[in-house]
Amino acid sequence: MEEPRTIYRGNFRHKLLDMIFLVVSAVISGANSWQEIEMFGRSQIQWLRKFVPLEKGIPSHDTLGRVFSMLDYEKFSQCFMEWVQSISKLTDGEVVAIDGKRMCGSSDKASGIKAIHMVSAFASGNGICLGQKTCDEKSNEITAIPQLLDILYIKGCTVTIDAMGCQSKISEKILERGADYILAVKDNQRELHEQVGKMFKIHKPQSVGIEVDSGHGRVETRKCDVISNLTFFDLEKDWAGIKTLVRVESERFIKVENKTQKETRYYISSLGEDANSLNKKIRMHWSIENSLHWILDVNFGEDSSSRRKGDSAKNFNLVAKIAMSLLKKENSEKKSMNLKRFHAALDNSYREKVLKI
Repeated sequence: MEEPRTIYRGNFRHKLLDMIFLVVSAVISGANSWQEIEMFGRSQIQWLRKFVPLEKGIPSHDTLGRVFSMLDYEKFSQCFMEWVQSISKLTDGEVVAIDGKRMCGSSDKASGIKAIHMVSAFASGNGICLGQKTCDEKSNEITAIPQLLDILYIKGCTVTIDAMGCQSKISEKILERGADYILAVKDNQRELHEQVGKMFKIHKPQSVGIEVDSGHGRVETRKCDVISNLTFFDLEKDWAGIKTLVRVESERFIKVENKTQKETRYYISSLGEDANSLNKKIRMHWSIENSLHWILDVNFGEDSSSRRKGDSAKNFNLVAKIAMSLLKKENSEKKSMNLKRFHAALDNSYREKVLKI
């Protein structure tokens, strides 16, 4: 990682690697802001000096914010992805969910700063983020997704994307990277949506799977139908490697409201698998919402933060993902993310276990 403060010609008090170690350790231990990181550092300086010199003491929160706003996000992101590959191994068929998230706290209407939109790839089996790309608006996900695919090692995996990423060039890119795809189909691809719906009126599904799930005061039944006979499917040539059309009909009964909700969703896939397998992989796509986006918001306070200067918000997002990955990999005890962070704040030996030092 290159030193970003070259404009000061090397005349700076705190070493970059010292600050990165401080920030990652603090975020693992529950800090969600530069002020909290500074407070952690001052209270844990003796422990920190076991691993980094911190010759000039703990940097102020203003210094931390300034340095991380200057840090080259693209290079930091590349380092993050190389590190992730070193600690995880993707299995054949593992679902890699790709989805975008708006970082609400990164906007400022008064100064005209737009919120950052982050497109992330999440390995559902490993439970870690593999990489990310930023864009200005949700509509720009279409260009960000191929760029993200280009830098991911996903050979043998199954990539799942919501309707925004249902683009023929994206399906081609996924196959080029040695992976398979399951793409959600909605009205943004009107002709495709109509064609898939028509096929389920013409053909009897070759495979059917039913899954029932209960909990949190609701019962959900998911029926998955799969068509592998693409005769009369007029758009087959437009979608590289397409093998199956999928329909998922879900019925959710909410006990407290005594109400039933029904929904039908369509997908296209390059997989020739049966309905039970496809149904499971489609459901695993939502792990990116529950196990990444939700945790970043609720546990790491991403949407409530107001880091707007330079690359500060994007770099802190990477730090949070590093901390989250390390905390998930530490599974000696079954605890929630919040409890693990609280434990790390109280117990130096547990923090070292999480950091693997």
